[in-house]
Amino acid sequence: MQLFPAFLKLAGRRVVIVGGGPVATSKLRALIDAGADVTVVAPEMTSGIEAAPVARIRRAFVPADLDGAWLVVAAATTDVNRRVAQAAEARQLFVNAVDDPANADLYLGGVVRRAGVTFAISTDGRAPALAGLLREGLEALLPDADLERWMNEAARLRSRWRAESVPLPARRPALLDALVHLYEPPATGGAAADAER
Repeated sequence: MQLFPAFLKLAGRRVVIVGGGPVATSKLRALIDAGADVTVVAPEMTSGIEAAPVARIRRAFVPADLDGAWLVVAAATTDVNRRVAQAAEARQLFVNAVDDPANADLYLGGVVRRAGVTFAISTDGRAPALAGLLREGLEALLPDADLERWMNEAARLRSRWRAESVPLPARRPALLDALVHLYEPPATGGAAADAER
């Protein structure tokens, strides 16, 4: 069964992390950057969690901790993750159980963010280390300055296309053509300059 890739808007939405160790800590930055309202539930927490702008509940997990949540990250022992997954299933919540595919129905892939573009790489939870290597390779290949130019041109054209009701199937080839034109040398004098006027 193939996974359905998606990007979530978490700004202002409650996300619960169950677990207080290094793995739980590693999930904080991306959730905070996404604007999520994060609550961490664990008897003990790392100094990174203690210093983070999150709510903290210092005790063992209980199912009611998931009430009102939009998303759950289980970063505890397998037994605790199983209880989290069961409570989440009863509430129709997706769970990312870190390195515990049996208790997860959401996998967070390797992520590359550059110039407003986000790439996510997944191995369907089977080989997270491979997703990390692929992410590093993609980061090395992406041209920083060019990607910024591509993004600006695509955003500019999208506004025009929406105003002109250009059909979606026609946009991709038009965008490719526009990006190619970014690399053409500027016309100088003579007939080329006259043609631009």
